[in-house]
Amino acid sequence: MWDYSEKMLDHFRNPRNTGDLADADGTATVGSLACGDALKFQFKLGPDGRIAEAKFKTFGCASAIASSSALTEMVVGKTLEEAKKITNQDIADYLGGLPPQKMHCSVMGREAMEAAIKNYETGENADRNLEADILCTCYNVSDNEVRRVITENSLASVQQVTDYIKAGGGCGKCRKQIEAILKELKR
Repeated sequence: MWDYSEKMLDHFRNPRNTGDLADADGTATVGSLACGDALKFQFKLGPDGRIAEAKFKTFGCASAIASSSALTEMVVGKTLEEAKKITNQDIADYLGGLPPQKMHCSVMGREAMEAAIKNYETGENADRNLEADILCTCYNVSDNEVRRVITENSLASVQQVTDYIKAGGGCGKCRKQIEAILKELKR
């Protein structure tokens, strides 16, 4: 059994802001049903340019539901620039922490929000816009994504990377590349 905080369990049992948002300003879907987690995140801006409403739909575990629910509460009232500064660790902290093996759920939330904002700003409608080559083909994780998550969360091992974004957790072919990135970023 995972060690979850009461706040995390509350967000799982009573998720906030679920469903679709009519006339959303920003929408994006990240993840993959093949890997077991997928998240659709939407937001609508108010006349003041701040996020007035946010909603989500997710297919995933209790941590994915709670992380998505928490994120919708965290972004309401923020400008897009303020929302962009929310990290996956902020989401986990808001919930009172997540087990290391479930940190990928908070990462997925951040990625969905980031993609929805990018879609709004560019006028695109891409579910996921990767800016680099795919490093982990099992979970569709890019080189840039691995680097960002390592840096933002001060990760030091391949297992931590796998816990946070699942990269390296499938066939294992990318584990040496992840190790090389860890060594490079440690310098």
